[in-house]
Amino acid sequence: MEWRPDRASEVPLYKQIANYLESRILNGEFPPGSRLPSERVLANQWKVNRSTVNCAFEELRSAGLVSRIVGRGTVVIRNLPGSGTKQFPNWDMYVKQGYYPPNNPVNQNIYRFIRADEPMINFAIGELSSDLQPVELMKEAYSSIELNNDLGYEHIQGNITLRETISEHMKTYRKIESTPSSLLITSGAQQAIHLIIRGLLKPGDSVAIEDPSYAYSLPIFHSEGLHTHLLPVQNNGIDPDQIITLHKRYRLKMLFLNPTYQNPTGTTLDLERRRRILEICSKFGIAIVEDDPYSITGYDGTSIPSMKSMDKEGLVLYVSSLTKIIASGLRIGWILGPQTVINHLADVKQQFDFSHPSLPQLIAAKLLSSKHFDEHIMHLREGLKIKRDLTIRSLEKELKGIISFSVPEGGIHLWCKLNDEEIDENLLFKESLKKGVVFAPGSTLGSKHNYIRLTYSRVETNCISEGIQLLAQSLRELE
Repeated sequence: MEWRPDRASEVPLYKQIANYLESRILNGEFPPGSRLPSERVLANQWKVNRSTVNCAFEELRSAGLVSRIVGRGTVVIRNLPGSGTKQFPNWDMYVKQGYYPPNNPVNQNIYRFIRADEPMINFAIGELSSDLQPVELMKEAYSSIELNNDLGYEHIQGNITLRETISEHMKTYRKIESTPSSLLITSGAQQAIHLIIRGLLKPGDSVAIEDPSYAYSLPIFHSEGLHTHLLPVQNNGIDPDQIITLHKRYRLKMLFLNPTYQNPTGTTLDLERRRRILEICSKFGIAIVEDDPYSITGYDGTSIPSMKSMDKEGLVLYVSSLTKIIASGLRIGWILGPQTVINHLADVKQQFDFSHPSLPQLIAAKLLSSKHFDEHIMHLREGLKIKRDLTIRSLEKELKGIISFSVPEGGIHLWCKLNDEEIDENLLFKESLKKGVVFAPGSTLGSKHNYIRLTYSRVETNCISEGIQLLAQSLRELE
């Protein structure tokens, strides 16, 4: 359990906090030279006044454990009592100079607030709410698993039964022909993207991503030294001819697309544009990464051909997961591609985690092969459509003329434009947080400002109207 000061104790709160921080300093969790969290952060975390934290810091300073440095905050001193002449690593410098940059500060805030104890109406995270997850189906799958005596490492590409099941699943639901040997199981789609970047690209390579897009928010595109070029998303997806323009100037190596119910815009790349992109990439030798988490969620059940299903020349690496159709905590994703690529990416993955955990793979195989899986997908589509419609009705009631949007036919996101260009979506984000509502500001997902993404899949249905009301209050207070 996470530590909190005990308000029933006779020991003053500031003293409890000082004692707790002292123990973490002395056991090395806050080593010499490191910074303590700010007064504001700790006050919010422990629900105390900043003055209480300030008193605790003063207690630590008096004990010779920390110093207050202008511009840096409260820092653990380098010569702790009893340390003598020992030298300690400068962990702050390690953090700053590490290979991977930190997440966008706004995204860090989102993750911090949704994990807090206080309830938040969460329009920010691409997960399914509890009423959309197949909990009973998962319990049934779990209870039917027969564990044998061999609980060692799985196959380097993933459990063979799961890969066989995914191969059948893609044929049935996505019209994609594949074999188990051409599949690599990953820890969700995000790890799949990381493996592709780390395994197939090198610093200095040029890639193109949609603008706005989920890929824009991933620091790995920048930490790997890639040159990232943007393809604006229109009503029917990206303009294929802009790929030609970018390639002639920058020599693109790879194209990252989320063509069906795109994150965050909800748009779908039309069939003619899909054909044209395949034609262009075939001509210039550009690889395509198709990220397809949402196509199975089309509300009317219409099947939209994936780019992979149209690909006859091996141009497309297909990435998908069970995050948006079953549960994010299962951590099952996959890459489908040419055998040489899958072999190499499996080798790269083995260097990260050696093999994927067995139990989630066994559960996923049971879920996908269940006779009730189709019933779950029908329930999922209906549930998402209900949430989408309720979100739209609430926006039209509370913010008609203030926010505009296009209605998605599947997926989980609503991309909203703030019609008043004077309104700063980041200020709106901060104001909404105070009222208990969190969403994704558009600038975290692309170059466009004055946009927000409302992800309605995670919000409990009975909280949607209240969440939009609070968002409307926050907007009006900024006008």
